[in-house]
Amino acid sequence: MNNNNKVPIRINLLDRFICGISPKLGISRIRSRAALQWMGESGYITPGSSRRSMRGYNPSALSPDQDTIPKLKVLRAGSRDLYCNTPGATAPIRRYRTNVIGCGLALRSQVNRKLLGLTDEKADDWQRNTEREFHSWANTQDCDLTRTQNFYELTGLAFLSTMLSGDVFAALPRIKRPGDIYPLKIKLIEADDCCNPNNIMDTNKLAGGIEVDSNGAPIRYYFRTVNSQDTVFTGIYTWTDVPVFGNRSGLRQVLHLFDRERPAQRRGTPMLAPVIEQLKQLTRYSLAEIDAAILNSFFTVFVKTLPPIGLQPGFIPGVPPTLGGTLIPGGPDTPTNPADEKVYEMGRATINELDPNQSIELADPKHPVSGFDTFFTAFMKQISASLEVPFEVVMLHFTSSYSASRAALLEAWRSFIYRRFFMARNFCQPIFTHFMYDAVLSGRISAPGFLSDPAIRQAWLGSAWIGPGKGMIDPLKEVKAARMKIDSRLSTHEDEYLQMQETGGDWEGSMNRLSREEAFLSSIDLTKLDFVENMAENNNDNDGNKENE
Repeated sequence: MNNNNKVPIRINLLDRFICGISPKLGISRIRSRAALQWMGESGYITPGSSRRSMRGYNPSALSPDQDTIPKLKVLRAGSRDLYCNTPGATAPIRRYRTNVIGCGLALRSQVNRKLLGLTDEKADDWQRNTEREFHSWANTQDCDLTRTQNFYELTGLAFLSTMLSGDVFAALPRIKRPGDIYPLKIKLIEADDCCNPNNIMDTNKLAGGIEVDSNGAPIRYYFRTVNSQDTVFTGIYTWTDVPVFGNRSGLRQVLHLFDRERPAQRRGTPMLAPVIEQLKQLTRYSLAEIDAAILNSFFTVFVKTLPPIGLQPGFIPGVPPTLGGTLIPGGPDTPTNPADEKVYEMGRATINELDPNQSIELADPKHPVSGFDTFFTAFMKQISASLEVPFEVVMLHFTSSYSASRAALLEAWRSFIYRRFFMARNFCQPIFTHFMYDAVLSGRISAPGFLSDPAIRQAWLGSAWIGPGKGMIDPLKEVKAARMKIDSRLSTHEDEYLQMQETGGDWEGSMNRLSREEAFLSSIDLTKLDFVENMAENNNDNDGNKENE
């Protein structure tokens, strides 16, 4: 055995006692303990081992529901408080919402033309008509059960709630109101409102307001509601159980949005859950530095009363010597009279008159704040890394080179794209499926085989959800790179167009408008425009020559 692998063994009093009675038994005992200790220190260093660094570290391995559900209430409260009052927590969440959802995810219908037997012309017409129908429903507040937001705004709210609270629910009732074309409505439900009826204890079957079957699949959600007629909030709830799937259509009636991190996990945790402690400590430190900076800006003066050198005859304590040591009851020289008391206060260009036996002392507290920025930056880099957003993007701190700034944006977009696909698959696409059922049943959209064949249904439902583009740091470099990718057959015009647009854009509509512009420009006489441009260039050249002279 290598000497570096030797484990020191301490011989205690019991070992000495046993060796004194039976040396053979004592040596065997010491050897056995040495072997056991050597085996315990091999491999991974685990919590609860004899290492000093692991002392007091005794985590427990529990099920996903046991690890999350009992702590969700305080996790949500901490996450929401940090989001409201801590810039370091507000920034990453808003960066996610702005870049993942932006102004909303727009539908781009992409039907399976080969399976449906459609020509390109018929497929394009059908897609444009479907997008127009969906936009007419999604762009109004009537799609919201509360008539407050449209579909695109609800998408941003659902995503924000998922990050802030860990999960959010979307019920899809059908309520026909006067003037509605489609009865489909969206109702977002706060994560707190999904809980066990009457707050009963969690079980394997029902936990966190979600009832599952023997396979662990959700079959029923329990939502609490408050009587809207009560004028005073009493905290008395009633619970409503909603089946996950409809009886006739088989579609999901409730969408549950959360990022599942472990198998059999029923509820999601807030995005800020791993960094709540760090963010709170950083907030306290920041506030302490702000308070210190404010105190340092104060010019504080303490008034110091000097003791009299000698007591003169007739001297009365508390009465200035200039008064002659006499008291006139009730007169202006009485010490208890408020008119005789001087008022000392701080102010801009303020001069205070002191008594003869008074002087001043200046208080100049020193509190170094030079290391605050370094500490704050290092802390925020760790927090940003855990949230999968580079520090430069979170703090909008693009002071490095072009390559470093672009690398930070590309790394951030990996996370943005992942979460955008999550919202498209789990929120936008299921709602579009419900919409298509209503549109086909009402006859506003023709889709043969949609209601009878699941494969045909999926062919009609093919779609992409377009969000805001990446933007550009250096437009010249970005455009040149896009042109090279198109020329090399590595990308398409539409893909590059969508990546460069801030709001996703409509490539086909833009190309149609560009075609009309080209036709218009070719139909008019541009010689006058050329003359004006030449005159402008000549004027610029003359101005440049004058500056050189």
